[in-house]
Amino acid sequence: MIDRKDLPPAAQRALAEAEERRKAAKPLDLPTELGGRDGPEAVRYGDWEKKGIAIDF
Repeated sequence: MIDRKDLPPAAQRALAEAEERRKAAKPLDLPTELGGRDGPEAVRYGDWEKKGIAIDF
């Protein structure tokens, strides 16, 4: 893994700003999904499987 000290100053500032934005961000208040899929999130893993048929995005 790259140490932050090895990065240029602009990259260090960008990482610090991104970290502050993540800390300040409020968690999303999303409603519970009704009738949704079970198991791992299909979009995250790049394919969708239903009844044994896999569909790639």
